[in-house]
Amino acid sequence: MLELKYVEKSFGQSRPILHVRDLRIPSGEIVGVLGENGSGKTTLLKAIMGLGEVKYRDIAINGRPVQEQYDQLAFITEEGSYIPKLTPLQYADFLAAFYPRFDLVYYNKLLKFYELEPNKRIRTFSRGQKSKLEISAGMAKGAKYILMDEPFLGKDMFTRRDFLKLMIGNLKGDETILIVTHHLDEIETVIDRALIMSRGRIEADFYMDDLREQGKDLTAIMAEKAGYKPDRYKTVLE
Repeated sequence: MLELKYVEKSFGQSRPILHVRDLRIPSGEIVGVLGENGSGKTTLLKAIMGLGEVKYRDIAINGRPVQEQYDQLAFITEEGSYIPKLTPLQYADFLAAFYPRFDLVYYNKLLKFYELEPNKRIRTFSRGQKSKLEISAGMAKGAKYILMDEPFLGKDMFTRRDFLKLMIGNLKGDETILIVTHHLDEIETVIDRALIMSRGRIEADFYMDDLREQGKDLTAIMAEKAGYKPDRYKTVLE
């Protein structure tokens, strides 16, 4: 279980840009972390990973501080966590030394699938190629907790579909996934649970099965929590 007992980030005396208490995510869940731009989604994932300054940070995995078991976590980020001067194969050696469950065979399969040159320096890759390398490395780490920050950014719909198929197909059932994305329609049938954030706080936390039983959809809940008014644009046209 991943437990966020108390996490807060703020600047000076202003309203916290992140404030989360008593959030528990059992092992094996796929959780969508959703919300408007600037709602705190990326900040939340970075706080779990120990990136950036956080005022209060009490996070545990199975009762132990998360900072003692980073080998259990993989962070797939649009910013990229690779080392540009290395080649993909050299990067694999680096990852294998840190992640004891790193799957080199699977990693090489992903490189081949995404048509990435294994002996070419990463810094020479295009943005799209770097993004695919980030996915390949993250999914091959063998981590039990996988955090994804906008893994679909800049990818066409076919690449996004392939990624979801590969992700689901490679899961063993005990992995916990947190995924930040704006592509609601593509993850709605994949995630087990949704967290909707606004102004640094979790405004809604529900299971997708419960939502379906109520006859509601994810987009409608998102609009409600964001205070979105579908006719607001008309004031500009009047």
